[in-house]
Amino acid sequence: MPDLSRRRLLQAAASLPILPPAVGFAQAGAVFDADVAIIGAGAAGLAAARELQALGKSFVLIEARDRVGGRVFTDTSLGEKFDAGAVYIHWAEKNPWAAIARDLGFATVDSDKVPSDFRLFENGARTQRSSRRGYAVLTERFDTDVAPVPDVPLTEHVSTDGDDVFRAVQGMSRMSLGEEAERVSSLDYARLWSGLDLLLPDGYGALVERFARDIPVRLSTPVRAIDWSGAGVAIETDRGTLRTRSVIITVSVGVLRAQKIRFTPPLPDDTLGGLEGLGMGALTKIALRFDGDRFDVSPGTDLWELIGPRATFDFECWPFDRNVVVVIFGGDHAREVVRLGEAGAVALALEQFGKLVGRDPLEAFRGGRLAAWSEDPYAMGCYSHALPGHANARAKLATPVAERIFFAGEATGGGGDDFGGAMTAGGAYLAGQEAARKAARVKA
Repeated sequence: MPDLSRRRLLQAAASLPILPPAVGFAQAGAVFDADVAIIGAGAAGLAAARELQALGKSFVLIEARDRVGGRVFTDTSLGEKFDAGAVYIHWAEKNPWAAIARDLGFATVDSDKVPSDFRLFENGARTQRSSRRGYAVLTERFDTDVAPVPDVPLTEHVSTDGDDVFRAVQGMSRMSLGEEAERVSSLDYARLWSGLDLLLPDGYGALVERFARDIPVRLSTPVRAIDWSGAGVAIETDRGTLRTRSVIITVSVGVLRAQKIRFTPPLPDDTLGGLEGLGMGALTKIALRFDGDRFDVSPGTDLWELIGPRATFDFECWPFDRNVVVVIFGGDHAREVVRLGEAGAVALALEQFGKLVGRDPLEAFRGGRLAAWSEDPYAMGCYSHALPGHANARAKLATPVAERIFFAGEATGGGGDDFGGAMTAGGAYLAGQEAARKAARVKA
């Protein structure tokens, strides 16, 4: 008769694979613990999980953090929410998150209809200098319907257009991509989709968290190694090893480039070439919480502070009428600021804000948070960009390895072969969905 003592049962439970409870997992004694492993529970990983559910395939979704969402995260730690990562549902006409928001009852707002004001400062002094011409020329320069865009640095592509255009491309790259313009491929940037941008008053991260509510996720489980030398793949984590027929890897380019996951055998040269051709920006945010004092600044006002030629702060004041100022900055300037640590970075932002509003804000200040994705060990950057001369890097990364390792995320965003959804949560969703369809066909 089998020993069914409590001690024996606990010993048996400890030896089981680290699978979360989910319908359709492989039966005991099977060669594989599940059909597919998904590494990373951000937008791409959650989309892959949802697609595999629809296809009737078993999966295990593994996440290193203690939460879902990855770089889409609504921070509530200050008592007033702010999106520490992604904010906009870009190109909402075809972005899956727009439909998901509608289906889940999340309100959205056309970003063009949000009351706004813009005040430009240079070294603390108000200025009326306009950059309209610079940005108008940029729109034309990166329109592939007008003329072919070469795979050269952004700065080189506008090098003959004058100082105002040159400054505009530097500011755009630093404040939109989080990187210095000379390190970004013009062709990669020109491929990005455009369209209606929506904002979520309740938070983009809150939407993703709600979407994930009924998806089983194994949290706080970093992956250390992937062995694809035999049939299927073996995935080593801090909580044990599991075997699946295939794997979808949605961790960031920054994590992969840093070799945080060891591959046996090493990844093919083409895949490594794709990683080497992609960089990670450093778009960064600091949230400043106040007690209700608005310093005579209306909600929706942006205070832009230019500090020399390579440093910019955007103080986004009282979004959705909350008592928070969200400070946005990027590029090498951001990398320098985050080295100060959270306390130092918050103090610097508070000091700069005081200069712009004309008085010391310390008395009304109630707390601050630094969202430095470039220093986050599970991100190591805000999102990816192709380096000059490497506009084909995303395609290389998106190519399956041995028809059982699939990379998906914002770096391969959009699916298909144009990667126009790169750098966005919507593109990550589409990439995860496409990878799931491919992984579901694996018969190893």
